[in-house]
Amino acid sequence: MSDAAEIINMVQDAEGRFTPQSVERMERGTKGLVPKLLRVAGKIPFADDLASAYFAARDPSTPLKAKGVLFAAGAYFVMPIDLLPDFLAGLGFTDDATVLATALGIVGMHVKDTHRGMARRLLRLPEPVKQD
Repeated sequence: MSDAAEIINMVQDAEGRFTPQSVERMERGTKGLVPKLLRVAGKIPFADDLASAYFAARDPSTPLKAKGVLFAAGAYFVMPIDLLPDFLAGLGFTDDATVLATALGIVGMHVKDTHRGMARRLLRLPEPVKQD
């Protein structure tokens, strides 16, 4: 979608912010992300990256295009129809991991340490050991 079309198609979200309709639609698609993530967190090694991306996408300071990419990756994780069904042992989440890795490769610089900290707290992971 072009920048002009995104400006024209602005909608007000639940928190009163104006966002492009396409980003708002993708954000609605990720509503089930946190419950699903908490259900499968022990089975996937990229749970903290996914949660960090989610928190970055919800951050008002994240640019809209980055939000769109991050919400799209989160929506793919939540979608019931997958390229590889999630119940396949060993392979089920590889397509989700690939989509997330691609999204982070494109806009990963917008995932900040605060987002990573929020993800660790959500998943009850220990804080990383600081090296001097």
